[in-house]
Amino acid sequence: MTTVVRSEASGAAGAPPAVETVVLRDERALDVLAEEWDELQEHSPGATPFQCHAWLSSWWHSYGRPGRLRLVTVRRDGRLIALAPLYRDGVALRPLGAELTDFHDVLLDADHLDEAAAALAAALAEELRAPFSRLDLGEVRADAAVHRLAPHWPRARRQLPASLVQHLPGVPMEELLTRLPGRTAQRTKVKLRKLAAAGVEVRSVPPWEAPEAVDRMLALHALQWRERGATPEHMRERFARHLRAAATGMAASGRATLREYRLDGRLIACDLMLQSHAMAALYVYGVHPEARERVDIAGMLFGESLAQAVRTGCAELSLLRGDEPYKQRWRPDPTRNERLLLGSTTAVVPVAAAARATARAKAFARTRLPWLRSVRSRLRVLAQGRAASGADSGSRTA
Repeated sequence: MTTVVRSEASGAAGAPPAVETVVLRDERALDVLAEEWDELQEHSPGATPFQCHAWLSSWWHSYGRPGRLRLVTVRRDGRLIALAPLYRDGVALRPLGAELTDFHDVLLDADHLDEAAAALAAALAEELRAPFSRLDLGEVRADAAVHRLAPHWPRARRQLPASLVQHLPGVPMEELLTRLPGRTAQRTKVKLRKLAAAGVEVRSVPPWEAPEAVDRMLALHALQWRERGATPEHMRERFARHLRAAATGMAASGRATLREYRLDGRLIACDLMLQSHAMAALYVYGVHPEARERVDIAGMLFGESLAQAVRTGCAELSLLRGDEPYKQRWRPDPTRNERLLLGSTTAVVPVAAAARATARAKAFARTRLPWLRSVRSRLRVLAQGRAASGADSGSRTA
C-alpha cells in the first residue's frame, strides 16, 4: 500500500520540476527500492554503513511486524532524492534497525539537499498529524543528514544526549601508535612484533560463504562471553538470521568484510567490518578464549581493520558505542550521539522530560548504587543462558 503525501507536477517547458513524496507500506517495496536506495546512500552526506539497503532490509525481515513499515520517499522528476526508512511503533515512528543500529539517519541527495530536506520534512509532518505522534531517532551522529530537516521542520524538536561513540583516524598502525604515550606505544610495538611472528593467517570470506562464516563468528562470540553476561539479543536466532542476510548482501556490494583468523590451522577469531564511502566500523567479533594467551587480539583485529580502512580510503574507523577497556588502549576520539525527537509539542516535550528524568536516575545509580552493576551483569548471564537453551531447543526440534 502506498500513500501519496504531496505531488507537484511540472507543466510547460521551463516549469519547476515535479516533486512527489510517497509513503510506502508494503514490504515488497524494500526489494524494489534496493538499487536506488544504495545509490542514494552513496550520495547522502554523513551516511554510515547502517543506512545501506542490505542492513535495514535484513533487519526488517528478522524483526519487523506486518503493517508497520513506513518508507517515506521523495522523488524529483522520478529520481529518488530522499528516503526515511521507518516503522510505526504505537504513536511513534522509529528507524529501521532500532537498537541493533549504532547510527540512525535519513538519506538526502547531496545534489538537491535543501529541496530534498524540505520535501521530506513536509512528508514526515503529514505522517505525524496525530496529536501525540512523533519521530524518534535514538542514535544520531553530529553530521547526520537528518539535521538538514531542522530549518524546514514546522513543529517541536528536541535533542537529548545518547550513546558515547568512539573512533580512530583511518591511518596505518605505525601512525596510530604515535598517538599513544611512550611506554604504552612501546609495549604495543612488542605485542605487534610477537603477533607478526606468531604467523596468524587472515582470510576474507567471499559473499557466498557469509552465512556459514557468521555462524562460526557468533559461536566464538558466545564462547568468549560465556559467564560474563553477553548481550542476550546476540544469542538469539533472529539476530543470527539478520546478520547472515546483511553480511551476505553487504559483502557482495563491498559494504562489509567478514574475516577469519587461523593460528596453526585452527580458527581462533572472526570479525565483521561494515563500510561506507567515508567510514569503516568494527561491528562484532568472536574470539576463542584460549587465543588470548597466545596473541594480542585487539592488536590483531584493529590492525586488520585499520589496514582495510587505509586501502579503501576511509577517513574514520568507528569503534561504535561503548567505552570498553580494549578500546581505550588506542586513545580513541570520543563523541556522543543524540536522540532526536520531532513532532507536536504535546508529543515531544513529555517524552523529552521523561528521558531526562531517566538519565538522572541512571546517573544516580551509577554513582550512589554501584552494586547494581554486578546485579545487572548476573541477570544478563542468566538471560544469556535462557537464550542459549532456547536456541538449543529450537535446533533439536527443527
